[in-house]
Amino acid sequence: MSHPPLHVAVVGAGIGGLTTAIALRRLGIGVDVYEQAPALGEIGAGIHLAPNGSRLLARLGLGAQLHAAAVQPETMQVRAFDTGAVLVRQPMGKLWADRFDGPHYTLHRADLHALLAAQVPAAHIHLGRRAVAVTEDTGGVTIDFADGTAVRADVAVGADGVHSVLRRALAGPERPVFSGSAAIRAVVPAGDVTGLPAGTLLTWTGPAGRLLAHPVRSHRAWAFVAVVPEARAAGDSWSRTADLSALRAAFTGAEPAARTLLEAATEAGHWSLYDREPLPRWSTARTTLLGDAAHPMLPHHGQGASQAVEDAVALAACLARRGDGPNAPAAALARYENLRLAHTSRVREGSLGGGSERLSTPPSAPGAQRAGIRQLVRDVALAQSYDVEADLAARV
Repeated sequence: MSHPPLHVAVVGAGIGGLTTAIALRRLGIGVDVYEQAPALGEIGAGIHLAPNGSRLLARLGLGAQLHAAAVQPETMQVRAFDTGAVLVRQPMGKLWADRFDGPHYTLHRADLHALLAAQVPAAHIHLGRRAVAVTEDTGGVTIDFADGTAVRADVAVGADGVHSVLRRALAGPERPVFSGSAAIRAVVPAGDVTGLPAGTLLTWTGPAGRLLAHPVRSHRAWAFVAVVPEARAAGDSWSRTADLSALRAAFTGAEPAARTLLEAATEAGHWSLYDREPLPRWSTARTTLLGDAAHPMLPHHGQGASQAVEDAVALAACLARRGDGPNAPAAALARYENLRLAHTSRVREGSLGGGSERLSTPPSAPGAQRAGIRQLVRDVALAQSYDVEADLAARV
């Protein structure tokens, strides 16, 4: 069925925004992306791309590039903090990919970002354009930028993260809830660490927090994140420089492999972890949200990137299947929200410490730790098994 031409303006050139542009272009929908940064650069640290996200990028034709840029871990281990004894070993690799119809990848955020950016013509990515206002009317939407320019589109998509201008325009001012913990992230060269098993997701739990590590950049580097208690938030951002001496002191007494990893870091980012309550709605007749702008969630289940990819694919499919008439965009956005809001709320609820807190039992209780990680694997499996395209098709 042919439809009147549609043009979409995406605010934010992160993983969700770029995937949205790719998915829309594959379906013949015009799209431009507006990013406030002056350049698309090397930002971020290690991330997970779970099977529910990787299989969608493969369907968009990016499977080979993704596999080349990422690592597919073979095993997950939970180790005792002080001795390094393996408490739980969970096979992954091909077994995981067969079970969930897609590989679980670990990779540097910048590598995934560069892969996605390469799929969108540069002429359609507009840098240095910080959105400051969005105005909607019956014929479309206007986005105003800080440089005094403005653009007009049929639909506006807020993919501009946890500080989303479009979210604020839709939901008004909100107060984020501090979780009482912080994440310290870094990436270190593989040659600078010893004693770490290749192709393994590692977790150490101890009295001062949890340390998680995984290989990235085709095994040339290791990324780690330390989740530690924080009495007072240092700001709703992870881009500040972390105090490495304090981080190392927090993990005094850890086994040598964990200490070596922390000692190898020359710089790290500090992220005070916040949560936001789910919105009752995130779409209007001409505007919608996706990714962290729609449903920011704590990182304990490693689902942030995959949920943004799911959003992007679902939104593109709903817009491609829109009907005719002036209300067609509104109906498509309502369908997208109906598909995604409840599901992402469930995933977000599972990430609220449900993952990490289960690993917080003391080393003196290895049985409780084993039970916790097995329950965590079951919970994560629910998100990884979900196929947003199959769900959308079942609702037709």
